[in-house]
Amino acid sequence: MVKTKATKATTTKPRSATKPVKKKAPVRKKGKKKEPKEMPAWCKYLFGVLVVVVFVSAFYFFFIRPYSYRWKPCYGLKGYGVCMPAGFKVHGIDVSHYQGAINWDMLKKTRQGNFPVEFIFMKATEGGDFSDNKFVTNFNSAKTHGFIRGAYHFYNPKTDANKQADFFIRSVKLEPGDLPPVLDIEKKGKDIPKLQNDLKIWLKRVEAHYGVKPIIYASYKFKTRYLNDDFFNAYPYWIAHYYVDSVRYEGEWKFWQHTDVGTLPGIEEKVDLNVFNGSLSEMKELLIPRKD
Repeated sequence: MVKTKATKATTTKPRSATKPVKKKAPVRKKGKKKEPKEMPAWCKYLFGVLVVVVFVSAFYFFFIRPYSYRWKPCYGLKGYGVCMPAGFKVHGIDVSHYQGAINWDMLKKTRQGNFPVEFIFMKATEGGDFSDNKFVTNFNSAKTHGFIRGAYHFYNPKTDANKQADFFIRSVKLEPGDLPPVLDIEKKGKDIPKLQNDLKIWLKRVEAHYGVKPIIYASYKFKTRYLNDDFFNAYPYWIAHYYVDSVRYEGEWKFWQHTDVGTLPGIEEKVDLNVFNGSLSEMKELLIPRKD
């Protein structure tokens, strides 16, 4: 007999052994999103009013209040486009290259007005190497036209004090009858003790050269905060304080720069106006004396 190959028996997996079919989870119907409640009209109105109030207050505080004195009614005498401080007889100005070319013949006519200009301070130097390009012309012209003249140095805290003092001394040849030299200090720098020490160096060096105590020019806040001790108080003080009826500084002072918007004949740009705290004869006592 012929033997045949036995065939493999085929087996089928029982239905129970197959993977169970996952049932889909029932889809939940999404509910409607709640819309945000609209702000009531009165809230919108109140918010708008608050925004306007804050804006107006900030604008007034930063831009109007510091200069509000300009628009105050003048109950005293008006001169040079501003309300002049009452009770002062000796008036002056200070100028620099910012005022441009000055017509000195026209400016001299103020000597016959209600507020005759008696003295003029002029910017001479700044830092250790900047010369005002109008100083020589202004300084000579002031003397020629009969004004009492003075020169000031704008101090730079970043420059060596001795270098600044020597630069001023080389640049300014003060004569008997001139006002004492002026130290204009407006920038404090980062190190106040160093600034104070450097200013003392400048003052002592310049005082030794000219033989008179220099004048310190600073705002009353700057003077009170940083230069309020026996050393600095021994020097004549020129206070810068604008748009007020009277000086707030409680210490002794000689000159007051009371506005920076004066208008004078012969000068196209606005000018700083000053008064001396005393009579003309008292101011002349400050001048560089004649050497016998």
